[in-house]
Amino acid sequence: MKLFMDISFFFWIYLFGYDIFMIKISVIPGDGIGKEVMAAGVDVLDKLDLNLDYVYGDAGFELYEEIGDNLPDETVKQSMKCDATLFGAVTSVPGEKSAIIELRKALNVYGNLRPVKSYEGVRGLHDDVDFLIVRENTEGLYSQVEWDCSDGFVSNRIISRGACERICRLAFDQCLRDGRETVTLVHKANVLRKSDGLFKDVFYSVSEEYSGISVNDFYVDACAMYLVTNPWMFDVVVTSNLFGDILSDEGAGIVGGLGVAPSGNVGDDNGLFEPVHGSAPDIAGLNISNPVSMILSVGMLLDYLDEGYYAGKVRDAVGMVLKEGKVRTPDLGGVSKTLDLSNEVINKLEDIL
Repeated sequence: MKLFMDISFFFWIYLFGYDIFMIKISVIPGDGIGKEVMAAGVDVLDKLDLNLDYVYGDAGFELYEEIGDNLPDETVKQSMKCDATLFGAVTSVPGEKSAIIELRKALNVYGNLRPVKSYEGVRGLHDDVDFLIVRENTEGLYSQVEWDCSDGFVSNRIISRGACERICRLAFDQCLRDGRETVTLVHKANVLRKSDGLFKDVFYSVSEEYSGISVNDFYVDACAMYLVTNPWMFDVVVTSNLFGDILSDEGAGIVGGLGVAPSGNVGDDNGLFEPVHGSAPDIAGLNISNPVSMILSVGMLLDYLDEGYYAGKVRDAVGMVLKEGKVRTPDLGGVSKTLDLSNEVINKLEDIL
């Protein structure tokens, strides 16, 4: 039997080559500081004992100026064929749809995961903050369905039962996976009675499938205050698209800024991981952008690929560098360059692997 398995192994190698054992990563640097932080993220991945194959694609404002398209079909198709996508940042093109939103839709990555975690050595409003925001990624006001009216424009806020069910299940599953205890729904059902009323009804219906998890809900305005005054009351937060976008940036501000805020976009068949700081064209090319958000997003990508060991080591290395505080980019109060910080993370990573 063992001989048969050995022969079979080499047969598949002969027939398809080593590619069948490679993890294919779609790499889309974008523009602005996206290119700089992407280089740092790939450098970190290269230090891991993984069989990775990078497939590079283009998107963003610079590409639009060149070819008149900020998200070519070939870039989307490339990401669909890969095991996961690592995205840098793109500058918005006036009058055009958002490249990153369109890519999320095409990949059907309906859940945006935004960890909010404080790190020793990073100045934030509070210490020991650690919760997760799960944001519905495909509907709400970000449906981008708008039309003229007599005195302006109307935007369509779409909330469907199916999207509510799958994002609520994702939130509860993440709660179980991370060993957390409570899922909180954030909504405005007192005003948006039909759409957020549906979201609330679905949330409590789905919660019945997860008997070991505590549940509660808050209006979005109250939640915004509690995030500042008592962030420790949250464990996993699930909410709609616009609310999640706003609250997750507020969460980043609580723990030190967007430079330490990673994100993942996950669906049933695809995963897309990106820093959340944007393309920051005003500092592009100066090599002073903070790569931590990208490196932590790499950690989330590794979790998605079931490489939890390496994901944990990446986060440990980041934590060590931030705690020591010897190498800091300007947003963290230092004068170090982008690659200075990422190289320091790599040095720590090599020490603990």
